Order: sequence, then C-alpha cells, then structure tokens
Amino acid sequence: MPLNSVNTNVGAMVALQSLNRTADELSATQKRISTGYRVADARDDGAAYAVAERIRGDMAATNSANQQLGGVKGLLEVTNSALQNVSTTLQKLKEITVKLADGTITAEQRTQYQSQAKQLTNNVQAFIQDASYNGLNILDDASATAVRVITSGSGTYYSFSSYSAQAQVFNAVSGADTWTAGDAAAALTATGAVGAAITNTLTQLNNFGSYANYIDNQITYNKSILDAQESGLGALVDTDMAKESARLQALQIRQQLGTQALGIANQAPQSLLSLFKG
Repeated sequence: MPLNSVNTNVGAMVALQSLNRTADELSATQKRISTGYRVADARDDGAAYAVAERIRGDMAATNSANQQLGGVKGLLEVTNSALQNVSTTLQKLKEITVKLADGTITAEQRTQYQSQAKQLTNNVQAFIQDASYNGLNILDDASATAVRVITSGSGTYYSFSSYSAQAQVFNAVSGADTWTAGDAAAALTATGAVGAAITNTLTQLNNFGSYANYIDNQITYNKSILDAQESGLGALVDTDMAKESARLQALQIRQQLGTQALGIANQAPQSLLSLFKG
C-alpha cells in the first residue's frame, strides 16, 4: 500500500482506532465512577455478577429473617413482662394467704383479706390475658402448642412451646377469695395452690427468658453474617474510586491527544498538493 495515497489514509485509520479504544475505556471508567461498582451488570463481568446476585439474595433473606426475629423478640419481651408481674402478684397473694391461714382473725378481717385475694387473682388473670403481641398470646394457650420461628435466610427454625398459664397458674388460685383457714394453710405448702402457682410461674420465667436469650443471640449472629456478606460483596463488585479517578484523568488526556493525532493524520493528504505546484 503506498504511503502517499489520497484513497487510503493509514495514519488516520490507526489514530481513529486508538481514539475509539480510548473512548470505550473512558466510557467504562465513567460508568464505574458513576455507579461505584466495578461490576454493575453482567456485561462488566458475567461470572462475578452472578455470584454477587446470589450474595444479594442471601443478604435479603437474612435481613428478612432478622425482621421476623425482631417481632419474636417483642413477643417474648411482652410474655416475660407478664410473667414477672404474675410472679410479683403471687408473692403478694402468698402474704395474704398467710393471714387467711391464721385461725385467730375475725370474720370481718377474713372478709377483707379474701377481698384482697380476689383482687390479686383478678390481676393475675388480667396479666395472662393481656400478654398479647401482634395478636398472638403464647402465655394463654390452652393447647400449649409448639411455636416455630425462622431464624435465618437459609430456612432454619427454632422451636419452643407456648404455655397455658390460665390453667397452670390462675386456676390454681382463682378460688382464694373463699379460702378458709385450712384451705389457706394447704395452699401454702410446696404442692399447694399458691406454692404450685409460684413454682410454675418461676419455671416459665426461666424458660421464656432462655427463649429470649436465644433470639437475641441469633439476631446478633445474623447481623455479623450480614456484615461479612456485605464485605465480601464489596470486595467482589465495588470499584476503587481513587484508582478510577486517576485512570479517568489519564484517559481524558489520551482522548485529547488522540483527537489531535487524528486531525494531523487527516491533514496528511493535503501535503500531496505541493507535489503538483509548478
């Protein structure tokens, strides 16, 4: 191919190809800077993008599980609060029961103590019935069914049992307002009505406290998993902004030089006119 040709300008073609490559690189760099991602879509790196999408799905599932666990945490906190109030009330009822067991009190005094006992047992029942969270009461479940809680984005579950405090606690002491001295004395024994109600309540406080601790630990664990997933995802798809900024400036200079080189190459055929001047 002759170098001095007006039909084929090799220099211009080379300069144009170089300028187009620079433009493509500049476009890719600007995309990385504007999105903050080295891999913004499958065109950038199909394999990395596929992995990133899977990680994003795992993160969304774990976030959803933690949101559900937050609801379970609220339910258990309400339940534990109710049990604590029941326990406090039963301790007061025990004090009144001691007085009812005294055979030397007058009939009027017995009536007053029985009235106090009635109020306390009503409070116990109210605490149990009001222990609802989002329409669910696991403290007043006659069936004492198993509660299954999803704990992670992979679909694992944690199970615990609800409790029938109405039957196991309230019903045992509901007749305290009619107790005679003998009834009250029997109620104070370890297996008596008050003793059994207190034991059952304390047992469930321990149980539900353990459930709440497990949920708290699981929420913390899920957060650590999310942090690790986010860190890994960032390493996979995030762009190095400092590096891209430096590259952008270099490409802009290359683009300017390429434009000038193309202009010079396009002017080359004009020099052939001097060959025909007399």
